[in-house]
Amino acid sequence: MISAGTLFLTAILLIAGCTSEAQQNSDRERRIQEKLAAPNPLEASDSLWMEELTYIEVRDLIAGGYSTAIIPTGGIEENGPYLATGKHNVILRALCPAIARDLGNALCAPVVAFVPEGSIDPPSGAMHFPGTFTVRDETYHALLVDISESLRVHGFKDIILIGDSGGNQRGMATVAGDLNKRWAGSGVTAHFVIEFYTPGWEETEKYTEEVLGVVETKSDGYHDDIWVTAMMMVTDPTSVRYHERVEADLASINGIDIAPMEEAIELGKKMVAFRAEYTANAIREAINK
Repeated sequence: MISAGTLFLTAILLIAGCTSEAQQNSDRERRIQEKLAAPNPLEASDSLWMEELTYIEVRDLIAGGYSTAIIPTGGIEENGPYLATGKHNVILRALCPAIARDLGNALCAPVVAFVPEGSIDPPSGAMHFPGTFTVRDETYHALLVDISESLRVHGFKDIILIGDSGGNQRGMATVAGDLNKRWAGSGVTAHFVIEFYTPGWEETEKYTEEVLGVVETKSDGYHDDIWVTAMMMVTDPTSVRYHERVEADLASINGIDIAPMEEAIELGKKMVAFRAEYTANAIREAINK
């Protein structure tokens, strides 16, 4: 039989344990609130990529009216003999901050590099080629949902989904629809902006041909073109193997020279500026509906 003294001592220890745990939780919450309220001891970065900012910089931007977050989705796939498999991600490194800058109140989430590219076993689509990565539709959906929820909980009001690859579009449309049902009445909205891809690509091509006077004269037969190559070069000329192609006398695509490098990069910058403005206008229209 347990004595009354033992029961009393056990009760005291339990109370003390609960008190200790409550105190620890209180101390933890106090420390979190202190960090959340801490002033920035440094001059703030001007990057628009959240992964390149400190939590203090993101906090201050949100408090200052940056209520829009862009989730750019890319991909890793076969793109011919010259282009890195991360083509779409490289393009988005140039495009997303340009779009955010045009909007004036937006930040970029990290590029979602892993997207559906075909089945694994047996392989289909781009999965026939080494260096390609794919994820199942349900994995892609879950990733987009969790990224969007992370942005929502930190105070963003408009979550923008854009994709540089055709296979990304349907999944983003599905996720945006599901999130808006979940978020109904919360003041937070997900927007799948298909215009970034369709007709964004086509409009950029038309602009390049009709305004800039740059027209492809043939097809080399690769998963590549001057628009892709020039926009990639804005981010990183090595991603299109620029120097190696010059050395091998292969510095052209579909009949258009990409040398000298400075001229190709300038062409890419004009493409980026056009497509960014086109997309920013589509985003504003979606938000203002």
